Amino acid sequence: MHPYVKLAKDAVEEWVLHGKKIPVPDPLPEVFQRRAGCFVTLYKNGQLRGCIGTILPVYENLAEEIIENAIAACSRDPRFYPVEPEELPYLEYKVDVLSEPVPVKSIEELDPKRYGVIVVSAVSPYKKGVLLPDLEGVDTVEKQLSIAMAKAGIHPDEPIEVYKFTVERYGEDE
Repeated sequence: MHPYVKLAKDAVEEWVLHGKKIPVPDPLPEVFQRRAGCFVTLYKNGQLRGCIGTILPVYENLAEEIIENAIAACSRDPRFYPVEPEELPYLEYKVDVLSEPVPVKSIEELDPKRYGVIVVSAVSPYKKGVLLPDLEGVDTVEKQLSIAMAKAGIHPDEPIEVYKFTVERYGEDE
């Protein structure tokens, strides 16, 4: 199991079982020393169970970013109730580490298998939607943008700014 995934799993288990945040590893291994946004995604029996992340780094290092997002994914994703202890054996974990987002001038620059997207309303910049790349059932740029806009509450006719990013994806089998 990749260290990013193990850290996310350990953070979720400690939070769900004991209501405590695990400490950042000390000394901090080199693999965690960089700063980057990341998403932690939880699946139960192949179905989404929670996903929370940061587009840009918020914390001092990637370890802290993963710990905070793992806790949020298991306890504060508004689409789901908090993870219960009896669910822990059935959870699968993914950690996506994001590249820096870059503005998109034309949708021809996008590819839903390769790039994630961030859509921001040009009318209300606090309305922002994010969709990771290479998601099952998302095969077109139009569908990817439509889902990201819906997540943000952006009306289909509303003008948007679009950013793209790549991810390094880590699962339990890596």
